[in-house]
Amino acid sequence: MVLERAKKIFEIESEAILKLRERLDEDFIKAVNIVLSCTGKVIVSGIGKSGLVSQKIAATLACTGTPAFFLHPAEGVHGDIGMIAKDDVVIAVSNSGETDELIRILPIIKRLDLKMIVMTGKMDSLLAKNGEVVLDVGVKEEACSMGLVPTASTAATMAMGDALALTVLERRGFKEEDFAVLHPGGALGKKLLLRVEDLMHTRDAVPLVQEEDALNIVLIEMTSKRLGITGVCNAEGSLIGVITDGDLRRGLEQGATLLSLKAGDIMTTAPKIIAKTDLAAKALKIMEEHSITSLFIPSEKDPQKAEGVIHLHDILKAGIA
Repeated sequence: MVLERAKKIFEIESEAILKLRERLDEDFIKAVNIVLSCTGKVIVSGIGKSGLVSQKIAATLACTGTPAFFLHPAEGVHGDIGMIAKDDVVIAVSNSGETDELIRILPIIKRLDLKMIVMTGKMDSLLAKNGEVVLDVGVKEEACSMGLVPTASTAATMAMGDALALTVLERRGFKEEDFAVLHPGGALGKKLLLRVEDLMHTRDAVPLVQEEDALNIVLIEMTSKRLGITGVCNAEGSLIGVITDGDLRRGLEQGATLLSLKAGDIMTTAPKIIAKTDLAAKALKIMEEHSITSLFIPSEKDPQKAEGVIHLHDILKAGIA
């Protein structure tokens, strides 16, 4: 009985959202164009459950490149209406279309000659009659068995808000990089913003030895730099190879002694490199593809020489995965 009721709720709310597709018309296109042409901010306003939906719509618009904020209509008539300027656009959200608090700020919206997009379930309501564009979010029934609690209607309104915000996003040409700029603290932001140069080790922190150096020198360099790797340079200072912990182990397993082998004898040639301007996420991808834990960064002035090194742990510690 409990599961059947839950399934019925999903069915009612899903149907309410799917019915919106049939109502999309020129008004939706006008709404998109109004938001796109807005040179100020988009103010989303509603009260009660519609107010909570309005906050979500405003947040979605703001995080996808459209300056937007939520205005509580009751606070609006007590001074907060001062947040609205002449170049703004208003999105009024009300299932009944007769919300007193919204009706009371209509004169200010009219006085400023602002374009108003109305999301309502009642197309003959006072708000609908005053809207530049009206988006019908009405539903046949609420999921609440008493028909009282806003459920299907809030789901439908939120879906309409998402459709508006994301259509505007695509029309703006908003890209992942733009999203990352607005979300610098999130995982995606780090993935799309952090570059190799932000995480790499440089100068004396870069492990390097000469190809003629004995293995005891190699061990000291790898131990002191604590990256499990060292680059190998020729007499001209060019990077010609790398030595990892595995290379050392394999060299010693051949029965050689520390004194009999040189760096050039056990190094892996053609080391993997990455430009310091590349994204750290790209470095991680290269490491995963080649099952390695470090990449050297060539100098911009002399690409044959190593300017830095980036380790897998540096990337993971930065929150990129």
